[in-house]
Amino acid sequence: MKTVILSLLIFVNVSFAQTIQSPHGKLSLTFALTTGGVPTYALQFGNNPVVKTSRLGIQLKGEPSFDKGFVIASVDTLTHDETWEPVWGEVKRIRSHCRELAVTLRQPSIHDRTLIVRFRLFDDGLGFRYEFSRQEPLKYFVVSEEQTEFALTGDHTAFWIPGDYDTNEYQYTTSPLSKIDATTGKAADEIYAKTAIGRNAVQTPLMMKTGDGLYINIHEAALVDYPAMNLIVDQATFKLSSHLVPDALGNKAYMQTPAKTPWRTIIVSDKATDILASKLILNLNEPATISDVSWIKPQKYVGVWWELHVGVSSWNYADVDNVKLTETDWKSLTPNGHHGATTARVKRYIDFAATHGFTSVLVEGWNIGWEDWFGKWKEEVFDFITPYPDFDVNELQRYAASKGVKVMMHHETSSSVTNYERRMDEAYRFMKTHGYDAVKTGYVGKIIPRGEHHDGQWMVNHYVRVAEKTAQNRIMVNMHEPVRPTGLHRTYPNWLACEAARGNEFNAWSHGNPPEHETILPFTRLMGGPMDYTPGIFQIKMNHYRPERGEQVHTTLAKQLALYVTLYSPLQMAADLPENYERFPDAFQFIKDVDVDWDETIILAAEPGDYLTVARKAKNRDAWFLGAITDEHARSSKVSLDFLPGQSWYVASIYADAPEAHWEKNPMAYHIEHVLVNSRTTLDLRLAPGGGAAVSLKPATADDMRRRKE
Repeated sequence: MKTVILSLLIFVNVSFAQTIQSPHGKLSLTFALTTGGVPTYALQFGNNPVVKTSRLGIQLKGEPSFDKGFVIASVDTLTHDETWEPVWGEVKRIRSHCRELAVTLRQPSIHDRTLIVRFRLFDDGLGFRYEFSRQEPLKYFVVSEEQTEFALTGDHTAFWIPGDYDTNEYQYTTSPLSKIDATTGKAADEIYAKTAIGRNAVQTPLMMKTGDGLYINIHEAALVDYPAMNLIVDQATFKLSSHLVPDALGNKAYMQTPAKTPWRTIIVSDKATDILASKLILNLNEPATISDVSWIKPQKYVGVWWELHVGVSSWNYADVDNVKLTETDWKSLTPNGHHGATTARVKRYIDFAATHGFTSVLVEGWNIGWEDWFGKWKEEVFDFITPYPDFDVNELQRYAASKGVKVMMHHETSSSVTNYERRMDEAYRFMKTHGYDAVKTGYVGKIIPRGEHHDGQWMVNHYVRVAEKTAQNRIMVNMHEPVRPTGLHRTYPNWLACEAARGNEFNAWSHGNPPEHETILPFTRLMGGPMDYTPGIFQIKMNHYRPERGEQVHTTLAKQLALYVTLYSPLQMAADLPENYERFPDAFQFIKDVDVDWDETIILAAEPGDYLTVARKAKNRDAWFLGAITDEHARSSKVSLDFLPGQSWYVASIYADAPEAHWEKNPMAYHIEHVLVNSRTTLDLRLAPGGGAAVSLKPATADDMRRRKE
C-alpha cells in the first residue's frame, strides 16, 4: 500500500507529504504539497485507490488565490471518538470515530496569508474543508470558484441528475461517467424553475459504482453561508471538479474571516449496505443548538394535498386574477366551488386523523393569493396570515384541539423570498396564536431577489434563518424546493424534513417517477437527510378521477407501504385521500402501525437502482418494521429475521404483492398474511415488477402462542 502512495506522490513532484489511516485502517489519506506549493490529496480503500492525487484550492476575485505558492506552517493530528444521541433518527446512538489531519498552509509571497485544510478520516469515508482564520491580510474576500477535485480511477457507473442552480427534481439517469449528457438526460419538461449548468455537470450527492465493485458517494456536509457544490465531469480523465452556484453577479461566496467552507465528503465501501448505514455526514455537522427539544415531535400526518394534485379540488378559491384584492374584496367574490381548504373539508381530515391516530393535518390553499401567482415572478403574493372566506381559522383551531389533532401550516412563498423574509415574524406569531407548531414551506418558481438561485449562498443563508427563527418560536419546519440537505438536521432538529428531489406528486400529473426511482433516492438525495416524499398512495391510476387521464404512480400498492420503511423520514405523510384509505382498511393498517422514529436500523440488502431491504426497530418499544422494494424487475427476497432478540416470538403481518401484481398492469393487487416468527425464521418475500413488501413485527401474545400450538 505504501508503495502505491509513494508512486502517486512522486508523479506530482512532492515537497511535503503525510499519510494517515482511518481508526481501523480501512482507508488511508495522503496530503501532499507539490514543489510548486500546490496542495493535493489522495484516498485509498485498502489497496484500492478511490481518489487519485487531486488538487485543492480556492479562487478569489480581484486578488491572488489560495491555490499555489504554499509552504507548510504546521501539521496537527488527533483522534476523535465520541458517541452522541440524535434528537430523532434512524438509530438511537451514533459513534463518531475518526482521525484528523489539519494542515496550516502559508503563502510567503502573498503577505504570509494562511489557509487551513482540515481532514477527518472515518472508516467509511473522508470529510475535508477549508478554513480561513482572522488575519491582517485577509479580512473580507469574494470566492470566484473552488478548485476542489476528485480524480477518479476509471469510468464508473454513475447515478446522476443534471447539475442545476435551482432544482433537484429531475429523474435519475444511470450511465458511465463518460456517457453523461445532462442536455439529453432525463430532464423533465414539467419542472418550472430550472437553470441547468451544462452537458457534463451533475449534482451531489453523486453515487457511483466501480467496475470491481467499490461504491463511492460524493456530497457535502454542513452547508452554511456558502453555495451548494455541483460537479463538472472530465469525461476523458474521469476527474470531477467542483462548481459552485453563483449569484446574480457571477460571484460564488462572500466571506469574512474567520470563515470555513462546508465539508466535502467521500463515503466509500465495497458493500452498498455500508453506504446507506454511514453517519459520516451527520458526524461532520455541529451538535444541536436547541437545548429544550421536548416540543420536537416526529410524526405522521394527513392533509389537503394529494386531492389538489389529482384535480379533485383546487388551491384557489375563485377563478379571478389576484390584482391587489383586499380581504373585503375576497368576501364579495363568488367561490369556484372546488376549493379544497374549506372549513368543512378540513374537519373531515381532522376527524380522519383523530380516528386513526395521526398527529397533524396539513392544509394547502388556505390563504389568499393562489389565483394569480404561478410563473408571474411577482414580489407581493401571499401575506401568510389572511385566510380565504371559507377557511375559519378560529373554528378549526377549536375543532382540532377538541379532537387532539394539530393543524399544520403551509407557507408557499412563490419564491418571493424577500417578501417572506419581511413577513416571517408576523406569520410565526399568527401560527402560535392559532395553535400551529409545524410549517411546510415552499419555494416554487424563480427566486426574488431576481438573479439569485435556490442553491446559492443567499438562499442557503435564508433556509438556515428559517430553521433558526422557527426554532426560536418552537415551530417544526418541513421545507420544499430548498437546497439539497447536508445533515443540518443534527444542528437544527426542528428541521424535520425537506423535499429537494423528485417527490411522489410528480406521479399525479407528469411522466412520473420510474419504478427504479425509490431504489436510487436512498443512495443519492437521502444521504444528506430525510425527505418528505409523501408515500402511501393507494389509488394508483389517475383515471379513477377522470376516465381520460393516463397518469399513474409507478409502483404497486404494497411498495407504497414499504416506502415508509425504506425512505427514512421522521415526518411521514399518509398522502392519499381519506376516501381511498377507507376502501382498503386492511392495507391502511400498516400505515397506522409503522413508526417514524427508530432505535436501530439494519440495511439488509441493497443495490442502487435495483433493490433495497431495510429493517428498523421502533423507538423505545419492542416492535420492528421491514420494507423491501424493487425496480421494474420482479425479485424474490429471502430475509433472515436473525436481528430479532433471543427466543422471542413475534407476529409478522406481511403486506405483499399478490401473485398477479404488476406496477403498470395490476398495481393494486396485494395480499396480507399473519404468521408467527422468531430469530430463526427466514421470510420469502416475492416482489412484483415495481413492487415491494412491508412487514410489521409485534411481540406475540399468549393467545397468539396458544393458537400456534392448536
